[in-house]
Amino acid sequence: MDLGKINQGLKRAGYIPDQGLASALWLAQALQRPLLLEGDAGVGKTSIAAASARMEGRQLIRLQCYEGLDLQQAVYEWNYSRQLLEIQRSGANKPADGKAFDLFDRSFLLERPLLRAISATQPVVLLIDEIDRADETFEAFLLEVLADFQITVPELGTITATSIPLVVLTSNGTRELSDALRRRCLYHYVEYPTLAREIEIVKLSLPEAETRLVEEAVAFVHKLRKEDLHKVPGIAETLDWIRALHKLDLRGLPDDPALILQTLGCMLKTRNDRWQVAAETVGKLLGGERAGVTIGVAAGLTDRLAQV
Repeated sequence: MDLGKINQGLKRAGYIPDQGLASALWLAQALQRPLLLEGDAGVGKTSIAAASARMEGRQLIRLQCYEGLDLQQAVYEWNYSRQLLEIQRSGANKPADGKAFDLFDRSFLLERPLLRAISATQPVVLLIDEIDRADETFEAFLLEVLADFQITVPELGTITATSIPLVVLTSNGTRELSDALRRRCLYHYVEYPTLAREIEIVKLSLPEAETRLVEEAVAFVHKLRKEDLHKVPGIAETLDWIRALHKLDLRGLPDDPALILQTLGCMLKTRNDRWQVAAETVGKLLGGERAGVTIGVAAGLTDRLAQV
């Protein structure tokens, strides 16, 4: 698949990439190398894997990383209860040929996301989400998977992929990843979308919303991201907020900062951020002529929201 087809395919799958991200995805497919996507939370790193699966008609296998993740949750574990039952059964009924029963046959192996992706007969998309949340010991185990697309099970030997999966790793940068992992991956840093691209994303996701509302709201979000916030709103928060404004039957951003304040819970997800963005800040972001508006204009807003 060439670069132009990837751009078109992702758009049909509901994802609008920038040129750099589309190029990185094309390289990952062409070279059959894992792709490491790094960037702030909410910029669309996870969504690219799901969109790629839809575009290619592949199964998406997701491994959500967290502190304490081990091989049993991520790779495989033995079906101990079935093994015990088989021991009891074989003890009562010894095989006629006298052969010992193999407790570590592949049929007793429970496949977790990594082994399931390696064992798939058809190419899949393997999403290793938020790898920076996993322990360094687990990250070290991944090196064999990322380098050779294989997994070693001590009781069985090495299991090699019959079809090479498209592997996408995401990181929010909560800790520094090892050089060994980075060397095995292609790399792309995912930025917040440009104003024009985010407007296009919102229009694709919320075609029913008024164009003026979308354009004004996205411009407001871009200004808001420049404030000193603890958690900067991502694309998902933008979509939630504009969806809420659309439910209020708004065709554009209201002149009343209080109305915007009442809906900012869609975007600001910490107490400090919510406290910091007061009516004066909203007025400043809306335009200089509104900077003097205070929270007092909130009177009667509850009635308006209740009518929706």
